Parts: sequence; C-alpha cells; structure tokens
Amino acid sequence: MTDAVKIENLSFSFNTPKGEHFVLKDISFSVADGEFVAIAGPSGCGKSTLLSLIAGLLKPAGGSIKIGDGKKCGYMLQRDYLFEWRSVLSNTCLGAEISKELTDEKRCYALSLLKKYGLADYIKSRPSALSGGMRQRAALIRTLVPQPDILLLDEPFSALDYQTRLNVCQEISDIIKNEGKTAIMVTHDISEAISVSDRVIVLSKTPAVIKGEFKIEMPYGNTRRDDPKFRQYFNSIWKELQDNG
Repeated sequence: MTDAVKIENLSFSFNTPKGEHFVLKDISFSVADGEFVAIAGPSGCGKSTLLSLIAGLLKPAGGSIKIGDGKKCGYMLQRDYLFEWRSVLSNTCLGAEISKELTDEKRCYALSLLKKYGLADYIKSRPSALSGGMRQRAALIRTLVPQPDILLLDEPFSALDYQTRLNVCQEISDIIKNEGKTAIMVTHDISEAISVSDRVIVLSKTPAVIKGEFKIEMPYGNTRRDDPKFRQYFNSIWKELQDNG
C-alpha cells in the first residue's frame, strides 16, 4: 500500500522575546492510502499546528512533508461555519466555489452526497433547519465536493454535546470510509480516537514528540466501543498521555 502522506523529522517553531520556541520536534510518521489516523495529545501540544503544516498553511522549521503524487487535501474545521443566508446545497458547494472549481459536475456531486447521506429533504433549506449532526454532515460534504484525496479533521465534533458527538462521530467516519478517503484527525478525546481510527498516534506536551503509536486491531463499526479490547487501548493511551515526564 502506498503512502498518502509521509512526514520525516518535522519541526515547527516560532520566535519569542526569549528566543526560538519549538512546538513540534522531530515528528516522523506516514499515512497509507485509505487509512484513518487519529492524533491525540494534551491541549496546546501542537495537534492543530501539525494539521496546518500538512495542509501547507504553515511552513516547517525543519524536516519534510510529502503528499502523494497528484493528491490534494481537504480541511474540516472544529465548527461547521455554514452560512445562514445560503441554502444547504449552496453551502456544500462553497469550498469548490471559493477555489473556482465549481462545475455542473461538482454541483451534481454535492446533490448526490446530500441525498446519499440523509439530507435530501434539506437541499433548499437554510442551515438553521438542521440538527447539530446534520450540520456536521453538511460541513463534511462541503469538504468532499472539491474531491480531495486526504481529509484533515481538526477536532470536528468538539462543538457538539456528548450524546450528539457519539452519534455524529460514527456517522462522519462511516462517510469517510464509504468514500474511500484517507483521513488524519486530531482530537483530545481518547474514546473518539479509538472508535473510528485504524491507528492512534500520541503526542507529548510541547515541544511535542511522538510518544507512542497504537494500531487498533478491532472490527470497524458502531460495536467497537463494546469490544473488550477497547478498554485496554484506552488505558494504554491514557497512560502515555499522563506520562509527560
């Protein structure tokens, strides 16, 4: 299986009155085509910074990020940022519109995704008609319409209440799997990371280094949280996060 993303010896820093401050230091990992990788770590450790580097929004201080030939990234933010003055369909086309890639073909693709994932009755509605879970589905569809190969998910469920979050997390990961996308998600929620990913990478506090990697060897699906291995993975990752010495 080929690599969609390959990161080698990546570092990121910024200057302060006291000198150079490293956020990330010597980060190396790869993500295979079709793999779903979750990155967990303490608050402020540079998880979102890592996504911004992969997306090309920031430049590294050292090391390299290689995206597979011809592949492009889509970025899903923490909040849905749906505009109330636009219809749901119009919102899902916004990313392609901004990048000047909106074609009749992509508009039809947006329509097909809305119908496929339970939003057919809301195509002409305003976002206020949608539940929190529906809004996140619409936001993901907006990210999918430009047809990226790699999805970068920046704590996409953090704005939702706990019960909604559980359901939406599964829904979104199901869509990503169904569409055959590679995904990198940052989260501070261990259960969330285990429930949807193929692998969990644990970062330390800043300057962040990789403390551990866990291959999740459980059948994918909404019964994963009931698997006896789930608690074992949770405890192992929790221990890594707590041991920041």
